[in-house]
Parts: sequence; structure tokens; C-alpha cells
Amino acid sequence: MYWQEISGSWVLIPRQPVGIIHFLGGAFVATAPNITYRWLLENLGKSGYAVIATPFVNTLDHSAIALNVLNRFESILERLQSTGKLKLGYLPIYGMGHSMGCKLHLLIGSLFEVERHGNILISFNNYPVKRAIPFIEPLALDVKTLNLEFVPSPEETQDLISENYLVRRNLLIRFSNDDIDQTNILNPILNSRFPNMIASLNLPGNHLTPLGQDIDWKAGEIFTPFDAVGQWIKKEFSRDIYRLRDEVLRWLNPEKFI
Repeated sequence: MYWQEISGSWVLIPRQPVGIIHFLGGAFVATAPNITYRWLLENLGKSGYAVIATPFVNTLDHSAIALNVLNRFESILERLQSTGKLKLGYLPIYGMGHSMGCKLHLLIGSLFEVERHGNILISFNNYPVKRAIPFIEPLALDVKTLNLEFVPSPEETQDLISENYLVRRNLLIRFSNDDIDQTNILNPILNSRFPNMIASLNLPGNHLTPLGQDIDWKAGEIFTPFDAVGQWIKKEFSRDIYRLRDEVLRWLNPEKFI
């Protein structure tokens, strides 16, 4: 199993896939998801999920980005099936997003007719331009620049979700040390739309936890105190990302964890 670049997206296909995950990352780390989210995505691949990670460049028009990444995903999926790299039989499709990637999956599920078995939304946020891009205000030269806003705006996004979002099953994950997470705003909106269908978790970690990488520490032939310190550091650095992986897999296939 190895990463393949197909039409600008990164694809990971296990030998016998049990499902497909369309992954969208955060605003400033989404251009190379096979690197920035490598550990998490490869572990999902090892558990049998084909991963299609679609890079994107953030602009003010989030609706256009959502349409673009959806079209690219569907094109790549069709290509993988037509070439036999993915079997033609039914495989459940899940959307998975981190930070801005959550907003894009929510827009996809609200603006377009898509078939999704569920969405995994990690560290959702939906801030206006001046909060999402903190350096824009000091650089602004006039009032018009300060009035720039995303399309749809945060308020319009919430309205779209509450009125049109079609994906019934959702896992919402926030981290205990994440000051920019807005899952507490999204949770009641989705619960109002689909009662008893929304799972919500509060896990140890911070906004950057999904980008964590496991430290490959290998002890020498003789285990030294230095190796002991190295193993402790590995354990501490890896704990939160391991727990995130386990909870995502538990939600994807709860029967396996019974």
C-alpha cells in the first residue's frame, strides 16, 4: 500500500477496501495532506479504508472550493473503479474533515446531492475572515478590505446546514485544549436536524493533534537510560493521535470494538 497521485489528489488503496474516506484538511495545511496528515490517514488505510485526500487552496469562495473538491473526488473515484483499482461493488463513502475541511464537507452535504454513509468532523470552525486570517486587518489599507468575507458567510453557512444538510450520521470531535474549535455551535444544529444520529467526543489534545506523527524510536541492542527517555517521549507525543485514530475507527466499525 502506497500513496498515488491521481489528478492532483493523493490516494491510498488497501488490498481489500471496506470503505472509502474522502479527506479534506485544514486551511493552511490542506495542500499536501499525504504529508501533513500522513500518520492518521495511513493508519486508516491499514485498517482497510481507501483514502482519497483532496488538496485545495483557500480562497474567499468556500462554495466554489466545495464544488471543486467534490468534482475531483467523484472523477477520481470513477477512474479508480473503471481501471479496476477499486471494485465496482458497493463501498460506503465517508467524508472526513479537519478544521476548514469540516466546513467544506458540511457545504457539500448542504449544497449538492451526495451519497454519504456519514461524516467525521474534527475541530470544526467557521470564523469570519478577520478571525480566520488574523494578519489581514493590520495589512488592510481601507474599509473595503476590512469588509471582505467568506462565501457563504459564517451565518449563511449555519443557515444552509440547518435547512439543507443531508448527511444523517455524523461524528463530531473536539479537543480539550483547542481555543478555536466551534463544535459547540455545530452540535445543536445537527442534533436538531437529525436527533439521536450525532455522536460527539471531547478528546485530549489540541487543534494540531490530527497532524501528529508517531516518533519512530528504536532502542539499541543495549537498552540505556537514553532509550528509556526516548520511549517516554514517544509515548507522550503519540498518545493523543493514537486515541483519535481509535475513536474514528470505533465509530466507523463499532462491531469490531464490541
